[in-house]
Amino acid sequence: QVELVESGGGLVQAGGSLRLSCVISGLSFSWYAVGWFRQAPGKEREFVGTINWNGGSTSYADSVKGRFTISRDNAKNTVYLQENSLKPEDTAVYYCAASRKITIATTPSEYEYWGQGTQVTVSS
Repeated sequence: QVELVESGGGLVQAGGSLRLSCVISGLSFSWYAVGWFRQAPGKEREFVGTINWNGGSTSYADSVKGRFTISRDNAKNTVYLQENSLKPEDTAVYYCAASRKITIATTPSEYEYWGQGTQVTVSS
């Protein structure tokens, strides 16, 4: 059974930082790219960033580029999303997802497995 569990969300003031974690079990972790998406109330789920199977390649949405960093530890089956310089518009539920695609995947339909999400709230 494949399971993705996000953690690390919470309430933070604008300008602050959070580190989200995504622990994945039930699949060959090192074969999968892992992406982060977010969904704010009343909005569609949007791409935040992704990291390829070995951590050698990342891609980010323009809205978070330079502020967010994705990394992975294949020994711990864990992917991290470091969020710095947070803004109120970053408030959303953040989801991690796993994909077997070799090329960069930026749309939800390209990901096969999803976590339940973790809430990030940024106050102004």
